[in-house]
This record gives sequence, structure tokens and C-alpha cells, in this order.
Amino acid sequence: MKTTIQIAFLFITSIFYSQSIKLEGFINDSKSVGLEMANVMAVNSTTKAMDAYAITNDKGKFSLNLKPNTTYSIKISFLGMQNKEVEIVTSTEDIIKTIVLQEGGIELDGVEIVREMPVSIKGDTIVYNADSFKTGTERKLEDILKRLPGVEVNADGEIEVEGKKVTQMMVDGKKFFEGDTKLGSRNIPAGAVDKIQVLRNFSDVSQLKGLENNNDDVAINIKLKSGKKRFWFGDVSAGTDFVDRFIINPKLFYYSPKTSVNVITNFNNIGDVPLSNRDYFRLTGGSRNTIGRSGTNFNVSSNDLGISTQRNDKAQNIENRFGAINITQQMSKSWNVSGFGVLSSNKTLTNTQTKIGIFQPNSTAIKTNENRSDLSDLRNNLAIFKFGSKFKPNVNFQFDYDISVRKSNQTEDNDLLTNSVTFGSSGDIVQNNAIKSFKKQDPIAVNQSVNMFWTQNKKSTWAFEMQHLYQDEDPFYNPDLQNDPFPFLGFDSNQSSFNINQDRFVKTNKLDVKADYYYSLTAKSNLNFTLGNTNSHQAYNSSIFQILDNGDQSVLNNDEYKNDVTYGFNDVYLGAHYKFITGKFTFNPGLTVHRYSTFNEQLSAKVEDNFSRVLPDLFAQYQIKKSESLTYNFRKTNVFNDINSFVQGYIFSNFNSFNRGNRFLENALQETHSLRYFKYNLFNFTTVFGNLNYSKTTDPVVNRAYFNGINQVSEKVNANFENESINGVVGYQRSFLKYYKASVNLNLNWSKFNSLRANPVDPSDPLIDFVQTTESFSQTYKGSLGTQFKIWPNLELGYSLTLNDYQNTTFKTKQPFVKLDYFFLKAFSLTADYNNYTYSNSEGTINNKYEFLNSSFSYRKKDAKMEYTVAATNLLNTKTLNDDSFSQTGYSSSQYIVQPRYIIFSLKYNL
Repeated sequence: MKTTIQIAFLFITSIFYSQSIKLEGFINDSKSVGLEMANVMAVNSTTKAMDAYAITNDKGKFSLNLKPNTTYSIKISFLGMQNKEVEIVTSTEDIIKTIVLQEGGIELDGVEIVREMPVSIKGDTIVYNADSFKTGTERKLEDILKRLPGVEVNADGEIEVEGKKVTQMMVDGKKFFEGDTKLGSRNIPAGAVDKIQVLRNFSDVSQLKGLENNNDDVAINIKLKSGKKRFWFGDVSAGTDFVDRFIINPKLFYYSPKTSVNVITNFNNIGDVPLSNRDYFRLTGGSRNTIGRSGTNFNVSSNDLGISTQRNDKAQNIENRFGAINITQQMSKSWNVSGFGVLSSNKTLTNTQTKIGIFQPNSTAIKTNENRSDLSDLRNNLAIFKFGSKFKPNVNFQFDYDISVRKSNQTEDNDLLTNSVTFGSSGDIVQNNAIKSFKKQDPIAVNQSVNMFWTQNKKSTWAFEMQHLYQDEDPFYNPDLQNDPFPFLGFDSNQSSFNINQDRFVKTNKLDVKADYYYSLTAKSNLNFTLGNTNSHQAYNSSIFQILDNGDQSVLNNDEYKNDVTYGFNDVYLGAHYKFITGKFTFNPGLTVHRYSTFNEQLSAKVEDNFSRVLPDLFAQYQIKKSESLTYNFRKTNVFNDINSFVQGYIFSNFNSFNRGNRFLENALQETHSLRYFKYNLFNFTTVFGNLNYSKTTDPVVNRAYFNGINQVSEKVNANFENESINGVVGYQRSFLKYYKASVNLNLNWSKFNSLRANPVDPSDPLIDFVQTTESFSQTYKGSLGTQFKIWPNLELGYSLTLNDYQNTTFKTKQPFVKLDYFFLKAFSLTADYNNYTYSNSEGTINNKYEFLNSSFSYRKKDAKMEYTVAATNLLNTKTLNDDSFSQTGYSSSQYIVQPRYIIFSLKYNL
């Protein structure tokens, strides 16, 4: 098959070459200087079709592949120059031509030509004409984005441009669900999209553009077709397998100059998950991330009990109900308000088989092997509401206010069987346990932010930002064990089982306030002074009790097994930065002086820590060309833990894991270096990007753990060593010969972590500490080659290799894949994607092969309202898939039972 495909590609390529000639040359100004990123388009004078287009390189060079013996109108445009049109008559010979543009271009004409160009660049904005990349099989925005040069959509539905994640999505200049890219890419109808604008160096505050470093900020703006404005559009679809599976998915959109309304609903039991838990939490983070730039890392962690948040490809069954509405309204020329609400309810069943290896306490040899079978039933109800207001009476002043509320109700029932073997010199120890556990939590979080930006004059700009978080968490954990994993706790052993219960209540109030003053020294330099404060207050209560067979409660009253803790953190800081541009270089060094005060109060005692520290940072960029840059970032950061790391009483984190914090913990110091290279060459449609990050943490907070087989007791401690990690990403994408697209990606992650291991397990015995040093090295290599024909079937062939090296064991995943989409007879669409997996380990104990095939076949006549589709998920009815993970104490390899084959017949009505 592989040989056949290669021959087909070579055959098509040879036909293309034999039927085309090349027109190349230069676009210059009146002084014979080449114009970089000028638009060049060849319009067939007979058919009026655009046969080719190009964008000039840094020397003004262009190259077009044209048909022989044809008359063309060559249209050239460049911002600030007069548009030009030249007639070319081709023969069978290549043509070389230099074209000169005159100054004084008319903006309106330029816009007219941009509308016809598939790709154009205007400053930091790349404009894609969506129709130029459509083949007819597209249904959602995501389908178009995957065909754009330089744009990728990852497995989680997030959009990446030049290797950077898009931070915000807008539709006709209005935020779509606070900029959420996944909701937009998977729900906006492809037929409504006219232009896709990629906004590099994006800043949502115009006054700060050029004053801050926004090089890593990328946004996307979707321009709708003219017929999709001022009235409702969208689609309503419903499908079934005529047995017990269904999907109902209405999507409605309304856009006008002053109002936008987006309504998305989805009800199904075929595993179609609109948003994951991580997506929900990301939705409420809409405030500017400027507090973290101070050099302090203080994050409020979540007490989520480890409740499953599996993707739909790792679940045996998912039932989902989802509804969301987003409204944006321009109240006046200077005032805009927006808001959204999201309601979701789902039931998820997972069935997992896991092999776990636990290292020796003083080496990386395996001490314990465990086999675990876990059946989980999760019920998850989530609600998010957000309101935002933006007041901008003039270009010099902006005032923003946002408030969001996130409420959830989650429960999970687990049936778990575990058996393990611990190897010892005096004989092996076998442990078995059966656990039924119940988890429940009803957390609520309220985020508020107030931002004000004022340009006082040409020299002075002010920014005031305040963010407040209120969070109330109440996780409850109830493991019912056949055997007691921790005899030293003193549970009553004269019971039919060990029915343990743990309540936790954690409340957080955190306030961040920051004021910035920017003073422009020249057009290419400015000073920035920052005064800020972060203040957090947290309260933590927990208790452990046993339910006896007669229903009574036996409470562990020892202070070691309960908590009543308050924790305060305060950081006052003053920073100064100097940004200047010289030639092609931009530098922005700075220092921030911090005064820290922390305390924790528990066990009738108060532990305080007050100290000062100066933290440096540096931003440097080499702008090699307009579309090529090299960027370096350096930062030293103080890393602080929240209250969860300071509670002295023990906490159940899992049925076999009992841990506690340490009220005497100190902060850690982290040093990070990042280097990013980017090159976007529209002359030959090539994107190259690379990102290298190095992080070193000194005096880290680590777990001091001791094991009895698979049962672990640990506490937080400061360690006098360093932990390091390096991760790098390299990507290469290129479109060539007009109809082909190739990409190669490399992702490497290396980490070296030290932790502490102790023996034996009983805390009453003398403990011997060992430094446990573990290294992991993960590599992913991926390459693909595909076609982008208008009338022929489009095929993408690719191969991915993942190597996860965990000390002495390597897990390998080989994944060849094929994707097909074909629009034919002006009404039929066929799509299919096939993935073949081979999963194995270096020890030879795992060697699994599995494959997935999904396909859909649709019928819809041009301009028809109704569309008919037959879609098959997991057509080969594959039963399981594999995954693996690594920690400082060992590694695990899991096998998940996945959803069976679904064949759904659906109807879609396009509004």
C-alpha cells in the first residue's frame, strides 16, 4: 500500500509539473528596493479564476506556477503603494519579470485585492481567505483551521499558531465565550466563515501595545460572510442508531454591529464531550495574567480528590447534557457589556487495568509490582456564569470589570481490586485489597477583576489592576477497605471492613493589586515602574472517623489526624524595567524587590517567616526579518505553597496514600530560561518554529515518603538539592506545489527530580532517609504529508512515534495514521480517519495492538437547508487503548476500555 501511495504522489506531481510553467521575478519600489510581503495574484483572463498566488520574500522575489499558452492578469498590491495590474501571455517557456510599484497606494483598492488573496499579511496580522482553503467537506471552523499554513488544532481542540497556543478568539471583533478557542473551533459553522485573521503580538489594551512584551500572545478573529450578519444563523442536528444511542445538537448564532448572541447545546450518549473539566476552569480565567510577572509564584491549589477528568477516548460510556449562551451588547459607543452562562451534566463510566512499578528506596530498581482493576462511575454537574463590562470613552482611557462564578457538584463511586508483590531478601510479601470508595465535592469559586488604563499624555501611561478570588471547597472521601493499609492509625480491626471517612473544608480569599507607570523616553524606549501587593488568607479544617458495623462513629481525636489551620501570605513588591530597541534588537531587563510575610497557625502555635528578596528578569528579542525572530526570556521566581502543604495533620489522598504537610516549610527558588525561534516564509509557504525551556528549582518542597508495599505515608519537606527539567518543541510545516502540505514535529521532555525516601514504614521506628533521584525522557516524533485538492480526494498520511523512558523501562507507541476527505458530485462528502497503534515496553511484558477507524458520509445539495449524514465511531469496534505515566516513586501503565462502535444516522437543518 505504501509503495502504491508513493507512486500516486509522484504521478500527480509529474502531471502538475508537465502542465505548468513558472513566472518568477521581483516586486520593487521606485528605488529598485525589493518589497517584502507584497501580494501577487494571477487571474486567468478567460475563466476569471485565480490560478496562482504568492507573497514576496525579504528580497521582493515571487514565483508562480501557471498554465502554458494562457493569458493572465497579474495583480500586485502592497500597503502604501499603488496597486498594479500587468497582463502576461504564457507560452511553454518560463518567464522572468520585474515589476515596479509607485508610492501612494489607495487603502480601499488594497482591501479589495486582499479579499481575493488566499493569504496576505498586514503588519502583525495574517489574513486567510477561508474559501480558498475549503474543499467542500468542512462542517466546523476547526476543519478550515487544520488546512491553513502555520495553523494547527491539537487533540484537545486548542488552536496553535507558530507553535503558540491562541489565547483568545473573537468573531467580528467580539469575544466568543470570553475568547475560548475550543468552543469556537468546534461549533462555528464553516459556511459562515469569510476571513480568519491571526493577530500576532496581540494586546487587548491598546494603550499598552508596544509598552509590554506581547510576543507570545496570539489571537484569532473570525470575519463572517456578509450574509451571516444581522440575523440568526447556525444549524440544528439530531441523530440516532435506532436502538439506544442519540445526539441532539442545536447551535444558533446572531451577529450585528452592536449585538452578538451565541447559543450552543449538546445532548448525547455517544461520548461527544463539548468541554472537559479543564476547559471549564479555563473559561473563568478571563483576567489579564500580569500578577505572575512580578517574580512570585503563589497558586491556590485545588482540593479535587483526584476525581476523574478523563477525555472521551478513555471512557467506557459517557452521557452528556450541555447548554451555553454568550451575549455581547454595545450599550453605547464607549460601553460594551458581555456575559455567558454554561450548564453541564454528565455521567462517565471508566474501566481501567493498571500495572504499577514502585522503585527501591535507594535506587531505581523495582521494589513492588502492583496490578490494579478500577471501575469508576462519575457524576459531574457544573455551572459557570460570567459578566464583563468594558468602558472606553476615548483612546486614552479604559475601565474593565469582570465577575465569574463557578459552581460544581461532583460524585464518584469506585470499585477497585489491587494485588501486589513486594520483593525482599527474606521473601516476597503479597498484599491484596478490595476497596469501595465514594468521593463527593461541591466547590464554589468567585473571581472578580477591576482593570483601569489611562494614557495621561504621549509620555505617561498608567495601569491599575486588581483581582480577587473567593473559593470554598468541601471534599469528602469515604474508602471502605477490606484490609487496613495503615495499622498504626488505630482503626478498630474488629469490624467486617474498614469504613473510613474524611471531611475537609478549605476557604480561600486572595487579593492581587498592582499599579504600573510607563514613561516613554523615546519612540523606542520606555521605563516601567510597578508597585503591587498579593495577599491571601486561607482556613483548613479536616477530620477522620471510622463507621463501625453498628453505625456508630469512631473519631480519631489525636492531633496528628485532624486539622484546624489558618494560613496567611503577603507579598509587597516594587519593580523597575527598562525597555529599548536598537536596530533589530529589543531588550527589556528588570528587577523586582519583594517583602514577604507568611504565617500558619495551628496546634496552639504560630509559625512566621518574614524576609526580602530581589528577583531579576530579562526579555530579549532579535527580529531577524519581519517574519523571523529569536526570543529569549529569563526569570528568577520565588515559589510558595498554599495551605495544603502546611497542614500538620494527616490527610487521605487515596486509599493507599496518607500524607501531611509541614508547618515549617520555606519557599523554593526557581530559575527559568526559554528560547523561541520562529520563521514564517509565505514566499514558499514554510513555517519553522522551535521552543526550548530550561527550569531549575533550588531547595524544592518535596515528599518524604515511606512505603509498606503499595501503601505510602509521606510528608512535605524542604530539600537541599536541585530539580531540573528541559523541554523542547520543533515544528516544520510547508505547503508546496499548490496542492501539498507537509509537516514534521518533534517534542522532547527531560526531567531530573530528587525526592526523599525513608524506611521502614512505621513512624515509631528510626527512619533512614535516602535521596531518590529519578530521570524521565519523553520523545514524540510526528510527520505527515497531505494533499489540498479542490476536486480530487484529499489524503493525509502520517506517522507518530512516542518513547517514554522512565529510568530502566521504556514505553513505545507507534502510530501510523491516514485521513481522507472527498467532496464529489457537488453534494456528497466522505471523511475518514484511521489510526493504528502498537504499544509495548522494553521489558517485553506489554505488547498491545489496537486501531481506530471513524468515518462519515453526508449528502447535501448546494444551498439546500437539509443535510443527511451517516457517521461511524470506532468502526472496527476496538475494545481498549493504552497510556502510561511517571512519578518520583515509580511508573504506571494503564489500559482503558473504550466506547464501542456507534453508527449514527442524523439530520441537520441549516438555518
